[in-house]
Amino acid sequence: MIRSKEELAKMRKAGKVVAEMHEATRAAIRPGVTTRELNEVAAEVLAKRNARSNFLNYHGFPAVICTSPNDMIVHGIPGEYVLEEGDIISIDAGAIVEGYHGDAAYTAPVGEVSATAKRLIEVTERSLWAGIDKLVVGGRLHEVGRAVQEVAEAAGYSVVREYVGHAIGTKMHEDPQVPNYWPGSAGPTLKAGMVYAVEPMVNVGTYDTYVLDDEWGVMTEDGMLSAHFEHTIAVTDEGPEVFTIA
Repeated sequence: MIRSKEELAKMRKAGKVVAEMHEATRAAIRPGVTTRELNEVAAEVLAKRNARSNFLNYHGFPAVICTSPNDMIVHGIPGEYVLEEGDIISIDAGAIVEGYHGDAAYTAPVGEVSATAKRLIEVTERSLWAGIDKLVVGGRLHEVGRAVQEVAEAAGYSVVREYVGHAIGTKMHEDPQVPNYWPGSAGPTLKAGMVYAVEPMVNVGTYDTYVLDDEWGVMTEDGMLSAHFEHTIAVTDEGPEVFTIA
């Protein structure tokens, strides 16, 4: 869907709230902090900005962010998990302002982490930006996934298949989906005013996954590390505009 200037302005506002949630939670990440406490930090930002959460109660999800440590890929429920030195933690956050959504994620180290963890985080974030660079007028949507996949696989990693990016607007998840890999076809032609959430999930080992008994947390099948980065981006005549960045 092509968004009007007025709609894009509202989405920028939502994106700025998400960026602030990222800043606040990043500042709180350290050994000894629980994932529940990180959720509380994010909730405070939403309250301060008079924004609503698009995660809370979404299909019953009980929190305003997802917190996914180590071999958990996405959708982790905040709770009593205590961050430890050497962990990595993925934070996925969203906000609604004036009926429009923002959605973004990052993965951060907890204290000093292994060289493997550092490299995974760096490569995953780089794959996100490679995908974002493909969101240009006249381009094809699935070139985003091709770019993500090329960066991740060149580093020896795998890209998760079951969970993908998406269009975003008055709903958090809108069609079309945005695969993080080349699906075999070029996809829709990109036009100014389209808005997408691009979110590569990259694993050190296999891309196979399973879901925890809580029916939310998604794990790597082989127990190896995973990282997740995401931004909400508009296609514009001047190039990609990232809404969820400070």
